[in-house]
Amino acid sequence: MRNIIEELTTSPIRKIANSAIDNKDVIPLWFGETDIITPSFISDSMKLALDNGHTFYTTNHGVPELVETLSQYSSNLHKKNITHDRIMITAAGMNALMMSAEALINPNDKVICITPVWPNFMRCIEIMGGKIIEIPLILSEISNTWSLNMDDIKNNIANVKGIYINSPNNPTGWMMDTKEQLEILEICRKNNVWIIADEVYERVVYDRKVAPSFLDIADENDLLLVINSFSKSWAMTGWRLGWMTIPRNTLALFEKLNEFNIASPAAPVQHAGITAIKEGEDFIKEMINKLSYSRNIAIKYLSSFSKVTLPEPTAAFYTFFKVDGVSNSEEFCMNTLLKTNVGLAPGTSFGQGGKNWVRICYAKSPELLEEAFNKLKPILD
Repeated sequence: MRNIIEELTTSPIRKIANSAIDNKDVIPLWFGETDIITPSFISDSMKLALDNGHTFYTTNHGVPELVETLSQYSSNLHKKNITHDRIMITAAGMNALMMSAEALINPNDKVICITPVWPNFMRCIEIMGGKIIEIPLILSEISNTWSLNMDDIKNNIANVKGIYINSPNNPTGWMMDTKEQLEILEICRKNNVWIIADEVYERVVYDRKVAPSFLDIADENDLLLVINSFSKSWAMTGWRLGWMTIPRNTLALFEKLNEFNIASPAAPVQHAGITAIKEGEDFIKEMINKLSYSRNIAIKYLSSFSKVTLPEPTAAFYTFFKVDGVSNSEEFCMNTLLKTNVGLAPGTSFGQGGKNWVRICYAKSPELLEEAFNKLKPILD
């Protein structure tokens, strides 16, 4: 067994969740998914695909109709012509991130990761023998909002292979603005550095149709990989379907990687993805309305608790908050689970500096959230 695999850090979220995942009395706010079941029009389309015999291998690129549908969808959404040869179908965003690491990272290559962040890509870097440079977001004491530490990025950018940015962000709910993206893009162009943009929450935003994307501003030949997924926007976390937007003339490379990873995502799932894109806009609007209501509940409660500092989230479906007096968030979340039956995610899961931070996924029913926050009140107030 490779030493580097044995040394990979186990997710603190999983440690806590696995201790009580079968307990029906627990309110699970630890994982990043809604409690909304995949809509029937998507599930029915998969059943129809099975009935129609779509049970065989597909091309490594993906089902042609899905590739073309995503090309049109992305072009319309980002007001850029994103051609079909820049779309690569993957088995969810995680598979896309792993292939990104396989494509880019040599042993000892350095990659900047903007943290706090969902940790899986950092583990991909380590699997490939790369080195992580964490550059945390800055929390303004005046505005209580997050922003990029551009000085640290500029000081480290010359010696790295790539920079990984997740926006809208898990766990903070922070969202990059176009000005920040333009600055990052220009820095990376000057230094021949790749951008790995994890944009799986681009539709989970409350003041516009779609979050700012590097696809809005980049050229087709920029060193840019944009990761997306059906999991969040169409309530399809268990379906394992995603896609990458890649530079021109790199499709053959990623088809090769797909061949040696999974060959292709399951054929009937890809056909369901076509339906999700073509018929899913009303569902997305309805889901965002529900999430907006739940977000307001989370902000109302957490802002009222005396021990909590809450930078208000602007996108995705998480709150990331600091708890006064806590120095070990993993221990805190485990103790809170035992005392309240509410499952939280410790801030240590998301990079350095998370010892007194906690994440809640508020993508739950209002009734469940009310119950959870009432149980948490004695702990946080």
